[in-house]
Amino acid sequence: MSKFAKASQPDAQGHFGPYGGRYVPETLMHPLMELEEEYFRAQHDPEFQRELSYYLKEFVGRPTPLYFAERLTRELGGAKIYLKREDLLHTGAHKINNAMGQILLAKRMGKTRIIAETGAGQHGVATATVSAMFGFKCVVYMGAVDCERQALNVYRMKMLGAEVVPVHAGQKTLKEAVNEAMRDWVTNIRGTHYILGTAYGSHPYPMMVRNFQRVIGDEARAQILQQEKRLPDLLIACVGGGSNAIGLFYPFLEDSSVKMIGVEAGGEGIIPEKHAARFHGGSLGVLQGTRSYILQDEYGQIQATHSVSAGLDYAAVGPEHAWLHDQKRVEYSYATDTDALMAFQRLAQLEGIIPALEPAHAVAEVIVRVPRMSREQIVIVNLSGRGDKDVAQVAAKIKL
Repeated sequence: MSKFAKASQPDAQGHFGPYGGRYVPETLMHPLMELEEEYFRAQHDPEFQRELSYYLKEFVGRPTPLYFAERLTRELGGAKIYLKREDLLHTGAHKINNAMGQILLAKRMGKTRIIAETGAGQHGVATATVSAMFGFKCVVYMGAVDCERQALNVYRMKMLGAEVVPVHAGQKTLKEAVNEAMRDWVTNIRGTHYILGTAYGSHPYPMMVRNFQRVIGDEARAQILQQEKRLPDLLIACVGGGSNAIGLFYPFLEDSSVKMIGVEAGGEGIIPEKHAARFHGGSLGVLQGTRSYILQDEYGQIQATHSVSAGLDYAAVGPEHAWLHDQKRVEYSYATDTDALMAFQRLAQLEGIIPALEPAHAVAEVIVRVPRMSREQIVIVNLSGRGDKDVAQVAAKIKL
């Protein structure tokens, strides 16, 4: 096992190097340990794995295609570009991979109520979907600002029977939604499971969510070997909390020939409170249960963030990404709002695929990198969600 694969298994306290851990009230320590124990049992339970595989195939829609973006490749004039089409999944994004795994865990643990946080709404929709499917009561916390810019997803969640609670505190975005979900969990700990939506939070969530999302990279690896008879040269994915990116990257960590780029939200530029690029303006700190890179001021107060994409508008990044950054195994760049909007439009018009604004940041990086590469090289970009939810917002910003 390479040093990257080995160190990307957290220690018993959930640390990836100096990052991760459990920084929570004592009330939550027991349920986190209970969840960890149940997850490890499920990992080694053939019946759980069979059930998860069944629903991922028959309900979620896996495997997703690895699609050669021929016109975008020709337009950019460099490496061959493949899109991992997570946008084709039921509910429209990769979030349902994790939601399905966690709802099956909740069922095993005898829970009857589900809570979740959401930014762009895709995790909320995925959680509401699996809750409806298995008959769980579901409450989703969402910042009031995000409720407005993602109104379509709010309505989808309500259609699925979930209660959507707008959060009016603070910046009224994802950070505040997580705060409210954690308060709910502390209050209703006995019968409630918190389906956290990204590779963040207290152990075992970063590891567990990554393992539920690694199906993306496992499939992409097998598909590119079948189609090109070799591994890609470069992987690119957007990074908010980081679940879609770590899901793609993890199965390739031992392959030194495969480079990886995580793309953060550059917002209006790397100016305090105008972006959400944690590796380009953040520092080490603790937020919402874990230790990682955080956008904070000199006194440790969490700074406001900004991104045109609600799903990347968050002040912290997953602890495994922080470790991979420090080890220089993954490079982390950023795309501004303007870059992402341009990429959104370009992919739509060249490939007939409207991406979510989150992976549009990854496409923006493709547009920068690919022309510098040779035509013999191969790039895989994780198209982690579709853009239906963002069309109204983009339409207000771009004149067609």
